[in-house]
Amino acid sequence: MSIPVSRRVGPDGARRIPAVNPQHFRNILGRYATGVVAVTAIDPETGEPCGLAVNSFTSVSLDPPLVSFCVSRDSTSWPRLRAATALCVNVLADHQRQVCDQLAAKGGDKFGGLSWALSPGGAPVLDGALAWIDCTVDAEHPAGDHVIVVTRVTGLDRHDDGGPLVFFRGAYGGFRA
Repeated sequence: MSIPVSRRVGPDGARRIPAVNPQHFRNILGRYATGVVAVTAIDPETGEPCGLAVNSFTSVSLDPPLVSFCVSRDSTSWPRLRAATALCVNVLADHQRQVCDQLAAKGGDKFGGLSWALSPGGAPVLDGALAWIDCTVDAEHPAGDHVIVVTRVTGLDRHDDGGPLVFFRGAYGGFRA
């Protein structure tokens, strides 16, 4: 099936790409299912756990072992996480929607009522997460209204069984293989 290509040409004969409507962009990219992770750390200033929910997470390299995630430039949680010596990426399970909502909220006690233990690297591993990945920040790259954070993996393991929390078309769900 071929898709018709709409071409707009300017007065100088150069091809012009129409502006992308932000809501349409979000709707179309929402058709790509993503897993959901929680990035956690211990705030070095307060000694308290801190974290945020992320659905833009990916593996980057095997040698060296690198993973990345994107964080909004407006995030108030990222500066606290960045200051920590170690981060932990928690792969959230399908039953952890409330955990995701809590860590995605602005302000408040994000860890109130959550059970967790320290990873070998010293960052919170959330009870019920499917896996944990200890890492340290390797690089940050500005990218529009976000920052791409590349981290070096220092340890990882499976934690719990079950299906992943999945984000698709603006809603959360699960997947069973």
